[in-house]
Amino acid sequence: MSIPGKEVQNGVYEFDYMRAPDTRTKKQIFLDALYNPTTKAILGHTKREWGRTVLFYTIFLSCLAVFFAICMKGLLATLSEHRPTYILDSSVIGTSPGMGYRPLPASITREMIISYDSKNVTDMNSWIKRINTFLESYHNSSLLPGGGRNQQICDYNQPPRTGKVCMFDVDNLGPCSYDKGYGFVHSQPCVFIKLNKIFGWIPDHYNDSKDFPSHMPQSVKSHIENNINSGRSKTVWVSCKAVREKDALIEQVKYYPEVQGFPGYYYPYENQEGYLSPLVAVQFIKFQTNTTINVECQAWAKNTRSGNQSEDKAYRVRFSLRVNV
Repeated sequence: MSIPGKEVQNGVYEFDYMRAPDTRTKKQIFLDALYNPTTKAILGHTKREWGRTVLFYTIFLSCLAVFFAICMKGLLATLSEHRPTYILDSSVIGTSPGMGYRPLPASITREMIISYDSKNVTDMNSWIKRINTFLESYHNSSLLPGGGRNQQICDYNQPPRTGKVCMFDVDNLGPCSYDKGYGFVHSQPCVFIKLNKIFGWIPDHYNDSKDFPSHMPQSVKSHIENNINSGRSKTVWVSCKAVREKDALIEQVKYYPEVQGFPGYYYPYENQEGYLSPLVAVQFIKFQTNTTINVECQAWAKNTRSGNQSEDKAYRVRFSLRVNV
């Protein structure tokens, strides 16, 4: 007995599973993939299947959005727009502000060097332009939040009033002012030193010669002693020197303002509107030209890390200076 559709060989049934060949053209296969008139499927799914898919993802994404909104609301409730959650000792930054300088090279490299040819006006002007960009908000207070309306003129006897901040007059820096070309045009360049902002940090000033650290330069000690009696003791003092003192590459340096440091009435920084960090302009008057000089500037306060360890860089900054004449 034979069974239709089957062939018998040696008593074993063998079935023919071959399907009818697909005679559609490539174009027809593509069109059927978009819409199959036989199954009414669009992109391989019927309307019912598409409906279930859309409903699922609508519910899923809606729940995800609600969950994300709840998490963000909870997170923002723990944060303040005006004050960091962790400050000073409880923060990663700590209590010792780092130092920075301007102008910076056009391209940041491992060797941070201020180098120009005094006979190359284009090269020299490129450095002056970078300083102008850095000091733009100091020159034009309208660029600050609130348009600078929160600023006032301060001094050691007149600290800022509640809710106010002290302005910094960059036009009162002598040869390091804009109209003097920041000293670059006379081959006596000025480098601007600043302390990085740390929320709530208040400097502990050196106002007694008994507290001076042993490694503090004698010139700084003398300068502090001369200014203590003038009422300027509340200052974070600044000094700059050649890294290799034995080379005596720097013979004369001047600081502007003449107080040679950051006045204490600029602190603490508490994210005040219109706040600008104080600056110290260091002018290199007499030094060896056509030679690369490694310079180190340091801030002096009792609560800056002023150890004499080479790896402790939080309180100082190093850069190189070269002027070709």
